[in-house]
Amino acid sequence: MSDTNQQWGGRFSEATDAFVARFTASVDFDQRMYRQDIQGSVAHARMLAKVGVLSEEERDAILGGLQEVLEEIERGEFEWSVALEDVHMNIEAALTQKIGVTGKKLHTGRSRNDQVATDIRLYLRDELDAILGELRRLQQGLLDLAEREADTIMPGFTHLQTAQPVTFGHHLLAWFEMLERDHGRLLDCRKRVNVLPLGAAALAGTTYPIDRHYTAELLGFDMPSENSLDSVSDRDFAIEFCAAASLLMTHLSRASEELVLWTSAQFDFIDLPDRFCTGSSIMPQKKNPDVPELVRGKTGRVNGHLISLLTLMKSQPLAYNKDNQEDKEPLFDVIDTLQGCLRAYADMIPAITPKKESMREAALRGFSTATDLADYLVRKGVAFRDAHEIVGKSVAYGIEAGKDLGEMSLEELRRFSDTIEDDVFEVLTLEGSVAARDHIGGTAPDQVRAAVARGRERIAG
Repeated sequence: MSDTNQQWGGRFSEATDAFVARFTASVDFDQRMYRQDIQGSVAHARMLAKVGVLSEEERDAILGGLQEVLEEIERGEFEWSVALEDVHMNIEAALTQKIGVTGKKLHTGRSRNDQVATDIRLYLRDELDAILGELRRLQQGLLDLAEREADTIMPGFTHLQTAQPVTFGHHLLAWFEMLERDHGRLLDCRKRVNVLPLGAAALAGTTYPIDRHYTAELLGFDMPSENSLDSVSDRDFAIEFCAAASLLMTHLSRASEELVLWTSAQFDFIDLPDRFCTGSSIMPQKKNPDVPELVRGKTGRVNGHLISLLTLMKSQPLAYNKDNQEDKEPLFDVIDTLQGCLRAYADMIPAITPKKESMREAALRGFSTATDLADYLVRKGVAFRDAHEIVGKSVAYGIEAGKDLGEMSLEELRRFSDTIEDDVFEVLTLEGSVAARDHIGGTAPDQVRAAVARGRERIAG
């Protein structure tokens, strides 16, 4: 008989073609799950000993051998073999080489199908916890900056046209709310990740008297999965994570777009430290906001991986299929991309320097207090539609005269309505405009500070 893979070669009469071996192998990318693979094997060995399938001596030999393999990998001395296909078989082969035939008993009552499903869940759970921590760090940075800039006035936009005055702190808190929803989605996703598939074996369970609840407890899973067919073939949790990541990246991309605009000479609202920017090879004056631009660009990469995983799963019959090997590279890249973007943002946000005068000057342009004038007229007894028309005519006059509403004299304003009196100038100031929106969710500086305090309570809980 030819030299076949010793882990599964009994059925085969010839060795796998060298190209096919490379083509079907996943060890180059799934070796990053070595800790989780060993963690799962340790729990499996403990469970097998608990139910009497392994003796205590066999269990201890396996645990000692797995510890040696782990240390060898972490020292960078482990030799990964493409011929052994994946991280699971590489580790099992190394274990058997170290402790002999006892190492072959580790795979009793399990299959690579439920083993890989377990490893991916363990790995994603660990990475989710790291991502959630980095997301909280970013949110903390937003809260700190929002509190410092609670009084800093800037124009608010709709259709990228000046709409009404807001504060920079209020604008930052809008980003915070987007990210808070992302945090909730990732936490919810983690609940569905944290289900143990180990024990489903290849697809139908096992005849050995395994204790799946004990294995789940050892590995920190909330519960074992209910159906063996679904257990080995389910990748919903990975798709759900990528969907949540796509939304998170969309939010970062929207913030990136604004940062790119705000750093431009045309807006000149903020300054980013040099360490988050690059220059031009030909134009010495350039300072390019590369970090926000790259985050904006990487959003398409994450969205693409989501579509890739959805397409991967859309036509698969139950149960496990080799197609599922293609789940890892998109998932791993989403994890890496998301972590990198969050880290960059968490470092960058606290370092933003607002250009307060530029923001204020921009808010003074574009008739941003027009709605305040309409509200003033309504409070004086004018019907809103009539007030809307009066203010529209005032704005038209201002465009022709080159004056903002706050720059007009009382006589000029009264040309459009004799209801207007001296107190109108209290509402036409930028400070008066933002302070008047003194309700939860409003732009008033005191409300911004209160929202920051509530935000801190939310992320602390």
